[in-house]
Amino acid sequence: MRIAANLSLLFTELPLAERILAARTAGFDGVEIQFPYELPAIRLKELLERAGLPLVLINLPAGDLMQGGPGLAAVPQRQAEFEAALQEALSYALMVRPSFVNVLPGRLGEGVEREEALETLEHNLWMAADAFDLLGIRVLCEAINPLDMPGFLVNSAADLAALLERVNHPNCQAQLDFYHMARQGLDLAGCVAQLRGRIGHVQFADCPGRGAPGSGAIDFAPALQALQASGYQGWLGAEYKPGEQGTAMSLGWLADWQAR
Repeated sequence: MRIAANLSLLFTELPLAERILAARTAGFDGVEIQFPYELPAIRLKELLERAGLPLVLINLPAGDLMQGGPGLAAVPQRQAEFEAALQEALSYALMVRPSFVNVLPGRLGEGVEREEALETLEHNLWMAADAFDLLGIRVLCEAINPLDMPGFLVNSAADLAALLERVNHPNCQAQLDFYHMARQGLDLAGCVAQLRGRIGHVQFADCPGRGAPGSGAIDFAPALQALQASGYQGWLGAEYKPGEQGTAMSLGWLADWQAR
């Protein structure tokens, strides 16, 4: 399994355009960016080629989600906005060619029934999976803990497995984030088992604190062993907060993980 640096949280002491080369210098195998759209796609492509690193993952634009709103993917009244976001991501991905595009479910919108939100999300995930399939790019959906993001629609591995059953599209898989599972006290190896055969991408940070591995209480070994036993051969995305020490000083874990 190869390790990617999430440039939305790592190397933030540098402008986004300089983080790709910093990730390569630090020894990462690839990069992911939550919302890269501030960089023109052609510019990002040039930077990736110059560094010789693949772009593993981007997110579909999510509207007001990161500002505390419900986002786009599960709000029936925002269907036109979601479809515009999908077109924006398709155009961007056509140039930069990420391996995966993550569609964040978002929060339950005010006045929206949970089942109505899930039906909307199911429809939108199917539509995105079908559209990106033409580009050979896999679509992911992620569960996020309700402590950090209250009201988030999909929280656990069980929630995510049920959603994937509903969507039932071969190009739609799970993005499993170890931090978000541990934050709720869930067993990581158990989460891997619940999503066995459906995991497209894995992200990690320690818990509590969402820092680098070794800064919190998670024993990652059983979860990594469960991933290997499940046949997972994909990426591990380092999506943690390095803290005031800066990214370079937080990378003591990297060589050991790569040696595994």
